[in-house]
Amino acid sequence: MLDKFRFSIVKNYKIFFAISIIFLTIGFGSMIMRGFNLGIDFTGGSIMDLKFSKAVTITEVRDVLKTHDLGNSIIQLESKDTSATSAEGVLIRTGVIDDAKRREVMSDLTSKVGKFDIQRVENVGATIGGELIQQAVMAIVLSWFLMIAYITLRFEFRFAIAAIIALIIDVSVTLSYFSLLHIEMDSSFVAALLTVVGYSINGTIVVFDRIRENLKLRRRTETLTDMIDNSIWQTMTRSIYTVGTSLFAIISIYLWGGETIHNFSFAMLVGFSSGAYTSTFLAGPLWLFLRGKKAGE
Repeated sequence: MLDKFRFSIVKNYKIFFAISIIFLTIGFGSMIMRGFNLGIDFTGGSIMDLKFSKAVTITEVRDVLKTHDLGNSIIQLESKDTSATSAEGVLIRTGVIDDAKRREVMSDLTSKVGKFDIQRVENVGATIGGELIQQAVMAIVLSWFLMIAYITLRFEFRFAIAAIIALIIDVSVTLSYFSLLHIEMDSSFVAALLTVVGYSINGTIVVFDRIRENLKLRRRTETLTDMIDNSIWQTMTRSIYTVGTSLFAIISIYLWGGETIHNFSFAMLVGFSSGAYTSTFLAGPLWLFLRGKKAGE
């Protein structure tokens, strides 16, 4: 069914590499210039998730916070309509404040803005936030080293390096989107990244396993380029089905899963899409170049 769409992925590697390089350049530029919108889990501070009995505006809430020297707090309206100027749900992020001051703020909000129900109140120290960042980085890097060891034992070292490069690209693409769109990153983002790593490596291993099988059966007249292309296209139907069903589930969670897991599902949506791209269009050519060969050889 896919034969009429078939083309040489390896020989067109420059196109696929260029797409990745251009996007990663923009992404890294955003990371350096804009940074990330780190959530309270990473930065430390206090968070108040309130649901008012009537729709309120950010200005109304900020005016109350200013009287408590909290005018620089981050205030977000919880509404499906991104253009809405008022909403019943309000998320307030401040620096770390004690219980007494929080009660004062809530009392003023009740008297000056309106009655509300408390959905969530949390305090996270800056030290805990720093430790979480360190543990997140360690978890991801450790997973890479364990994968290098496993793939080297099952396949060979060059397969492992190609797979890890693809994983680094997937993680970088996910980070780039969160930086470019300035989406809040919390502890669930770490879980999403580890899920992306697991999904991406699975797709890459399927392609590499077929390459390894075809490498043993390769005829002398068949070039490595043709063998890699054949291997990728032989797994293409399986890849499309896997990616399609996975993205269908993730998009459903993203659209109807609620605000709590919205950013988590978005990270997986970006990461899974990138993983499908790198497994199909980058991993095979990377392995070829690591063997010291050129496209067409």
